[in-house]
Amino acid sequence: MTTPSLADGQLSQDPIIAALSKGEELLWLNPKRRPFAEVRDTLPLSLDDIHAAAARLERFAPYLARAFPETAAAGGIIESPLRRANAAATTLSQWLGAPLPTLWIKCDSHLPVSGSIKARGGFHEVLAYAEELAQVHGLLAGVDDYACFDEPDFRALFREHSVVVGSTGNLGLSIGILSARLGFKVTVHMSADARAWKKALLREKGVQVVEHTSDYSVAVAQGREEALATPRCHFVDDEDSTTLFLGYAVAALRLKQQLDAEGVLVDADHPLVVHLPCGVGGGPGGIAFGLKHVFGDTVHCFFAEPTPSPCMLLGMHTGRHNAISVQDIGLDNRTCADGLAVGRASAFVGKVIEPWLDGIYTVSDDHLYALVALIEESEGLGLEPSAVAGLPGFAYLARHSAPERQAYWQSATHLAWATGGAMVPREEMKAYQAKGRALLASQHHADMN
Repeated sequence: MTTPSLADGQLSQDPIIAALSKGEELLWLNPKRRPFAEVRDTLPLSLDDIHAAAARLERFAPYLARAFPETAAAGGIIESPLRRANAAATTLSQWLGAPLPTLWIKCDSHLPVSGSIKARGGFHEVLAYAEELAQVHGLLAGVDDYACFDEPDFRALFREHSVVVGSTGNLGLSIGILSARLGFKVTVHMSADARAWKKALLREKGVQVVEHTSDYSVAVAQGREEALATPRCHFVDDEDSTTLFLGYAVAALRLKQQLDAEGVLVDADHPLVVHLPCGVGGGPGGIAFGLKHVFGDTVHCFFAEPTPSPCMLLGMHTGRHNAISVQDIGLDNRTCADGLAVGRASAFVGKVIEPWLDGIYTVSDDHLYALVALIEESEGLGLEPSAVAGLPGFAYLARHSAPERQAYWQSATHLAWATGGAMVPREEMKAYQAKGRALLASQHHADMN
């Protein structure tokens, strides 16, 4: 079914567009949301596809344990801790002037090897490509232990092939680190928003970094163009890759195990609300897709975007998806949340999530900095600005829901997905936190809409 989109004349009169164009913080509830059971069989991917991605990551666990010793204790399974955040819940509820939530943090900020949510999808995509090449060249005949991917024959094969990606930073890190370790020639096209330390780290790993003065979309376009012109080259398409998407979705299967282990009940009377920072949409979209398959309508998924870069909200609200950018409504796409500095959303992800995503909210840069300081002070967690965008979501729901709905959100378990931070250099993290503390000192509580 074709979704109607707002005409140009309607854009100028639309109150949501007006608020976005002014950089205002707001909560948008998806008017197209339907029960997941009604739409599940119409979606282009399935639970079977998620399980296939999980099986691939398990096959590669022996290789990852050998190639990255920091994963050996977990048997090569790259997973992040789930953390109850009582201190943060108290601090945030006071600062935001909202009821005390039951709050957990999913610490993808501390995933092994590349320290961000991108380790999941990015690693899955690279490993899928490596597996395909090894099969085509007959290197996997009779093999049942993928530790062999660290052997000379495999590295010799991969040296004849290239991997290219465009990134604001964290995806480039995950793709670059793993691809280079396997032996691929790797090029990462980095947007102007990417941090200098991320570029430097990639170069240390032997990755070619191409810097652009433009934003994320240009970096991706240049990467795609280079890949098309290069023989034996694989382009990791952050905007449209189903392989990336499914790698992210595996997180839902593992989260279910973690929640069960912690005794966290998720059902109609005990809903789970997951708050996911959003850039182009692949990471949060994939995770939310997995969560809906695991929990159905007992889970509610909300995306969080910076006020200068609300590309997914803009694309979904207008129905234009990637045919509209934040620059089209007068925003500059410049934000301290470099991993979320995306002006044009993924059309693939936007259309997949359109029938079942609960909503999206925006957070200002000042509040992101303040949240960085608050989470460090309350929980001792060092998170980059992108990673804290989901922390105020419970307060949005408390403030903007109908009275009869507020009790429902209050009964929920709220989970904020922390998407990056462990690899941020100490001095840079201290600067984030210092700016946040200065902002906190100038206000007693958040003046959020």
